[in-house]
Amino acid sequence: QLRLVESGGGLVQPGGSLRLSCAASGFTLDYWTIAWFRQAPGKEREGVSCLSMSDGSTYYADSVKGRFTISRDNAKNTVYLHMNSLKFEDTAVYYCAATAGVVVVSLLRAWDYDYWGQGTQVTVSS
Repeated sequence: QLRLVESGGGLVQPGGSLRLSCAASGFTLDYWTIAWFRQAPGKEREGVSCLSMSDGSTYYADSVKGRFTISRDNAKNTVYLHMNSLKFEDTAVYYCAATAGVVVVSLLRAWDYDYWGQGTQVTVSS
């Protein structure tokens, strides 16, 4: 059974850092595209970043570019989202998602992704 499990969320002050993890089980991440989305209360789900495991290409939304970094650990079958210089507006539930299909990474559309984790809460507050 294909499964994605996020972890690493929490409460952090503005300017702080967190590392989110997305651990995959039931399949290996090779040749998949893994993305991070987030959803704040009352707002639509927003694409944050994605990583093509086949060619290593990455994409970041403008709102996080220069602050967030997506990376992978093949041995652990895990993708990470390193979040630095966190802002109040980064507060949201963060989800990882996966697809084996061919996607345009820069589009970062939720409906392109077939498998989703349960989400992890990130709260940026002073």
